[in-house]
Amino acid sequence: MQIVFLNTFEKPGDNHQTESAQLTISESGGLWTVLWVEGEEGIADAQTWFEGTSWEEMMIAFRHGIARFMVEGYVPVIDGMLDDRRASAGSFVSMLQCYGELHASPELFQALREWRRAKAAGEKRSAYLVATNRILWMISAFVPKTEEELKQIPGWGTAKLASYGQEVLAITTHAERTDDFPLQWVEQKLDSQAYTQWLYKQKETKFKAQMDRQVAKKLILTTVQQGGTLEQLGTELELSRRELMDRIEQLEQEGYDFEPLITRELGEVPEEEQQLVWEALAEVGDKYLKPVLQQVYGTSEPSQLNKPVDVLYERLRLIRLRFRRSLTSTAV
Repeated sequence: MQIVFLNTFEKPGDNHQTESAQLTISESGGLWTVLWVEGEEGIADAQTWFEGTSWEEMMIAFRHGIARFMVEGYVPVIDGMLDDRRASAGSFVSMLQCYGELHASPELFQALREWRRAKAAGEKRSAYLVATNRILWMISAFVPKTEEELKQIPGWGTAKLASYGQEVLAITTHAERTDDFPLQWVEQKLDSQAYTQWLYKQKETKFKAQMDRQVAKKLILTTVQQGGTLEQLGTELELSRRELMDRIEQLEQEGYDFEPLITRELGEVPEEEQQLVWEALAEVGDKYLKPVLQQVYGTSEPSQLNKPVDVLYERLRLIRLRFRRSLTSTAV
């Protein structure tokens, strides 16, 4: 076994003592291993962050683990492993986001969440498209009371101001606030240690999401290879069929072949119907599926279709995978 990377981490402990840990990456016969050993513990008590043959997966697990322990206060002797460049354009925005998350008024945040829930339901769209939690945290912490102040909240652009500005200001107008706009005071008032830990927490979340996607990718490819179905995948991954199709389309773009799955899922769809979809894709284009649905089935109104609209859209997306692959093959 060859050690290809070794670093020591330290953090303040009790009674002015320093706690230490060692992180190693080793390789043996193409098998990568990432180990974390704290204090005087031997290798037998090490935490194994990763063991496998994929360099990409190993690096994600490596970075996720580093971020997780740096949130707890560990600092590497050799720094820069997460490519930190805090002093740059955009760092002030992250400070505002951090301050908002740490200092949001719970009562105001809850009132804004209830407004967002009602607005999203009325517009039949996802709540995060109305406003993300991060935006609501900042509004709850900084309490803008005019349109000019609301525009200073990162992520609250002209479109949101026109659509929702007055409704949000009606909620914030009677709330108390301790500091005024503009928000340059945040840079001095924000606790530097809390900000650093918050930054590493964002990285931990980011790398955790990447790890989860890698696990899901493996499961999708293995299940498809073994003859699994969309229903089986949706159950195992706890994803909606729409989210699952999003993942499959992304993997198809990466070069993975899903023809066996497409064949199984379209097994009961008449050839004539599949041909009509194919011709519609060629005629009206494959970017948007609503025109294809309307051309093939005569309408896009759910109440007038003989099957649930989500089932039909899933069929269209499966056939579109074949259609796009055929275009790529022809181009080559």
